[in-house]
Amino acid sequence: IMEGIRFVVKTPILYATMILDFCVTFFGTATILMPVFAQDVLHVGPKALGLLYSAPAIGGVLAGILVAALHHRIEHQGKVILASVILYGIATIGFGLSKVLLLSLLFLVLVGFGDMVSTIIRNTIRQMITPDHLRGRISSVTRIFFQGGPQLGEIEAGFLAKAIGGPLSVVVGGAGVIIITLLLALKSPKLTNYRGKELAV
Repeated sequence: IMEGIRFVVKTPILYATMILDFCVTFFGTATILMPVFAQDVLHVGPKALGLLYSAPAIGGVLAGILVAALHHRIEHQGKVILASVILYGIATIGFGLSKVLLLSLLFLVLVGFGDMVSTIIRNTIRQMITPDHLRGRISSVTRIFFQGGPQLGEIEAGFLAKAIGGPLSVVVGGAGVIIITLLLALKSPKLTNYRGKELAV
């Protein structure tokens, strides 16, 4: 286990993608507040709530198809990751501010799109630079970041929503995603300049 953790710590791009993974899912998680938006903000019923829950998945499917079709044309993968995460943050803010169902659905589709583009490329980088004998351990460490972020983020979203209201808490979360991403872009040139051809270790 410690060997896997040491490999993550000494590999800047791997460390950066995991920090990005955790922070994005921590600050950007708005799923737990979806019923609040449906009932108190958009004033819609169960069917529309189902659409709100499914909209990010639609964006994710579209992103998967697009990346699969254009993968050979994506040269600046590091910048694509950062841009897609910023799109995720902007769309999260838009959803938090929206009071119209169709607009909220559009923003949620963009949330899912930005998240999936970033996830696909981040996971590709991890697979490319991880030695075979560490792959299982690195996958485990990745899961801690990938699954821990959303669970802790839901706690944060709940407490913040109680303090300042659901919409504003989502806006703050989206802003947090953008700020963390920009800081990481400045602090991790390995990630920013990654082009997909080098191993970047």
